[in-house]
Amino acid sequence: MEVNRILIVEDDKEIREGIEIYLKSQGYVVFQAGDGIEALAVLEREEIHLAIVDVMMPRMDGITMMIKVREKGYEFPVIMLSAKSEEVDKIMGLNMGADDYVTKPFTTMELLARVNSHLRRYGRFLAATCGQQKSEKVHVIGGLELNEETVEVSVDGKPVKLTPLEFKILALLMKNPGRVFSAEEIYERVWNEQAVNTDTIMVHIRKIREKIEINPKEPKYLKVVWGVGYKIEKQ
Repeated sequence: MEVNRILIVEDDKEIREGIEIYLKSQGYVVFQAGDGIEALAVLEREEIHLAIVDVMMPRMDGITMMIKVREKGYEFPVIMLSAKSEEVDKIMGLNMGADDYVTKPFTTMELLARVNSHLRRYGRFLAATCGQQKSEKVHVIGGLELNEETVEVSVDGKPVKLTPLEFKILALLMKNPGRVFSAEEIYERVWNEQAVNTDTIMVHIRKIREKIEINPKEPKYLKVVWGVGYKIEKQ
C-alpha cells in the first residue's frame, strides 16, 4: 500500500517541524517548504498527496501558491492555515481551490482529523478515476501514442511530458478521433463542473500543441475547427 506524502508550507520553522513530527508519527512521508516558491519547487520533484499551506508567508503567500498549484493541474487536497479568523480569508482560499481551512491556533488532533478525512476522499477520487478507464488503455493516432494506464505520451517514440490537465484533455480528444469538442464541453468533461470561463482551454490547447507538434503553427494532430472547437485529426 502506498504511503501518503504530505507537503507542509509554513514560514514558521517551529510550527512546520511540529506538524512534521506528528504526521511522521502517524506513518506519513513529509516534505517541508518555507514559502510558496520553495513549495512549487518541491512539487516539481516529488509526488504529493496533500498539502498544508499557511496563508501569510514571505516571497509567495499561500493564496498565490494555491492559484499556481491549480493552474498547473495538481488536484491533491489543500488545507489552508491562517492566524486570522476573518471570513474573507477563508472564502478567498476556498475560491482559489483550497479544500479546507484551519485557523491558528489549532490542536494537532484537529489537523490530523482533517488530513485523514481529505486523504480518504482523495483516495476514493483516484480509485473512481481508475475505475472509469476503458479496458483499451493505449490510444495511437499516427506517431502520437497515449497510455492511460502509465499516464505517458510519446510522439514518434519520444516521450512528451504533459501536466495532468493537459493529459486529460489530450486523452479525451484521442479517444474520440475526428470528433469536434467545443471549449465548453472540454471544460465540463475534464473539470467535471459547469464551464464559466473557457479561456483556459485555449491556453492548454496551445501548450499541448507546442509539446506534440513538430510545427505548432501547422499542426498534424491537434486541429482547430474555427468557431466550433478542437479535435484530434484521424490519421
